[in-house]
Amino acid sequence: MTVNADRYFNHAEELKNKAEYNDALLLFGKASEAYKNDNDSEGILNCFMSIGDTCRMTGNFKLAEVNYSRAIKLSEKMKDDVTLTDAAVGLGLSLRALGRWKEAISLFSKAKRFYVKSKDNHGMAFVSWAEGGAYRVKGDISGAIKSFKKSLELFNAMKYKPGAGYNLCGLGGSCRVAGLFNDSLKYYSAANRLFTDLKDPFGIAYSHCGIGNALRMKNDFRGALMHFGKAAVLYRKIGDIVSYSYTLWSFGKTYTMLGKLDKAMDYFKQSGMLFKRTKDPRGIIYCRLGMGEVEFLRGNLPSARRNFKSALRDSMDNKFAVEACHSKTLLSFMDGKIDNRCYNRLGLKLRFKTIPFNIP
Repeated sequence: MTVNADRYFNHAEELKNKAEYNDALLLFGKASEAYKNDNDSEGILNCFMSIGDTCRMTGNFKLAEVNYSRAIKLSEKMKDDVTLTDAAVGLGLSLRALGRWKEAISLFSKAKRFYVKSKDNHGMAFVSWAEGGAYRVKGDISGAIKSFKKSLELFNAMKYKPGAGYNLCGLGGSCRVAGLFNDSLKYYSAANRLFTDLKDPFGIAYSHCGIGNALRMKNDFRGALMHFGKAAVLYRKIGDIVSYSYTLWSFGKTYTMLGKLDKAMDYFKQSGMLFKRTKDPRGIIYCRLGMGEVEFLRGNLPSARRNFKSALRDSMDNKFAVEACHSKTLLSFMDGKIDNRCYNRLGLKLRFKTIPFNIP
């Protein structure tokens, strides 16, 4: 009976929208089985999409990739070009999180052409936001800022506040990496106000973590720790492993700057284990950089060098420009002459003098 399947599906969507992801996944599974029994292709397709979205939000990018790929196949069969394009964007977001930014950008470009042709402004706004994140992973920070601003403009024109909020966070993160710390704080604070009004737990957590990192870059370590604490509580409640891992890394970096090395190392180890679980190569690189600095400050120079070299190798393999730059600059410091020039080449206003680097 499709009625039962629809009931499961609609309830699961409600739970997903409230960020109750684990319960939502169980119900999507039940809905999917019920739709299969009814030979309801449209219902099955909706389940693939929603399971993909939910897995992506909880950091299970491999399972998200599987479900979006199934959705692409089924929507091709059904000649449903709209869902096919939406599934391609979802797949791109999952690949982006796995460090495969080149494939992601290619999927987003195709989707963009479809949305322009079909005059789908919401699709255009969403894919521009997705593209901004992929450029940031690549290390093209000016490209990321451009895409986020374009998406923000479109979402503002539609008066779609959640979309605007996520772009403010994207701009906050990109400005931080660019070395524009006041702009970063401004964007994240605006996002925090917006998400608090919307009562969006994920958005509130995301903006708290961003505010914390902007304050860390301005050497307000106490303020940073307070905001990370707020973000961590919410991420744990939501079950978002990915964002929680980055928050733990931020704690580790802040404690490194404060000279609390044992505490810092604990946080890097915790976040490193979670990054391995979510198969996030960028997260693993950041943990290696953090651990390397702690080892350097402890006087364990061979271990520090091993960590930095490993981070550099993985950055080069994945073509992550910013992370490769951090690794090279840390190694240049160990070799006795710090070389900040690669930040200039990337158009970033970053300069470091001595370990620990306050990496954005």
